[in-house]
Amino acid sequence: MSDDLAPVDELEPIDVAEDPGRPDGVIDGRPGAMLVIISGPSGVGKDTIIDALRERDHDPEYHYVITCTTRSPRPGEVDGVDYHFLSRDAFLRLRADRQLLEANEVHGNWYGSPRDQVRDAVLAGRDAILKIDVQGAQVVKDQVSEAVLIFVVPPSLETLFARLRARATETADELELRQGNAAIELARQDDYDYVVVNETGQVDRTAERIDEIIAEERQRHADRRVRV
Repeated sequence: MSDDLAPVDELEPIDVAEDPGRPDGVIDGRPGAMLVIISGPSGVGKDTIIDALRERDHDPEYHYVITCTTRSPRPGEVDGVDYHFLSRDAFLRLRADRQLLEANEVHGNWYGSPRDQVRDAVLAGRDAILKIDVQGAQVVKDQVSEAVLIFVVPPSLETLFARLRARATETADELELRQGNAAIELARQDDYDYVVVNETGQVDRTAERIDEIIAEERQRHADRRVRV
């Protein structure tokens, strides 16, 4: 995605909570194709789970939505592979143009989910897998009521904090903020359709369980069409 967009100061402000970006028109995906939202607190292992899902065979293959963010890349992250890394102005321009299913500021940075990737996937009959923070999941569900929400939790809060410290990608202040938010985010799990525990060292089993959920949902709702 390009940063060659109009300056944000030319845009009228948008309250995302009141106007999450629903376009004037929606499309229906092919029967059975789903939007699957995978979320959970920072440090629970969402990226590792996605990597494990990519290693598994699926027919048809999943489409993994690449989200947009205004944060800087972490070591090893690649633009267009891990995230679309955008300037703040470029991001807010996309939001104003209703090109994002949701947009939320998390830990001081903006994150958003591109609408076109989800549309293209479900129109092709593929399941769109969207990894998203807790703050954005309900916004997407409000727009796409057919979405399936999966919440990943750690074995314990103490285990989650240990994983965050071991990751060593945040400053001390950022780590404290993430730890404080984690307890609040874990309280949101009742808002989800499924809760999956990511046991330490068992990421392959976690990915297998998510595949099982998706297969069960496809079988149970073979005629369901995602409107997005």
